[in-house]
Amino acid sequence: MRHLPNLITLLRLALVPVIAALLYQDKHDEAFGCFVVSALSDFADGRIARRWNLESRFGAVADPLADKLTMVTVTVLLAMQQAIPWWFASVLVARDLVIVAGALAYRLVAGGLEMTPTRISKLNTVLQFLLLLAVLAVLAGHLQDGLWVDLLMWTTLATMAISGAHYVLAWGRKAARARCRAA
Repeated sequence: MRHLPNLITLLRLALVPVIAALLYQDKHDEAFGCFVVSALSDFADGRIARRWNLESRFGAVADPLADKLTMVTVTVLLAMQQAIPWWFASVLVARDLVIVAGALAYRLVAGGLEMTPTRISKLNTVLQFLLLLAVLAVLAGHLQDGLWVDLLMWTTLATMAISGAHYVLAWGRKAARARCRAA
């Protein structure tokens, strides 16, 4: 039981190439089903870890990594299929690269890194999952495309920008304080 959240996270990581292969083969219904499993398992692993105090350093790193790999992979493949605009995929990838590069730079400058997601980043993750679920559902024929998908995309874009800027500012302040303490 102690490792259950981490096993669920590993399942999510294992689903990334499966979803990618299904999308590449235009098997949208199957990709949608696997993505639903991935999204639900993302919710489950965190809930189980917090509920039974099973949080771990591995989970603190692997969970957001699984999120980012899933989001980037699915978004890029959907952009390749012209289901999501390339500019949106580019913003998502650039934001994630800035966050990862910022985390690594902070670790080099300050020495330690505590991966604590903010409320806006949690909201952003939920909106990204919902947007990708919606697009996959449209491609699979489960939902009608419409203005609501565009509104969801623009709302997701706003939270991506706000949460990305928040991370850059917060880590910049923390790094400056760490440099002052070291001097």
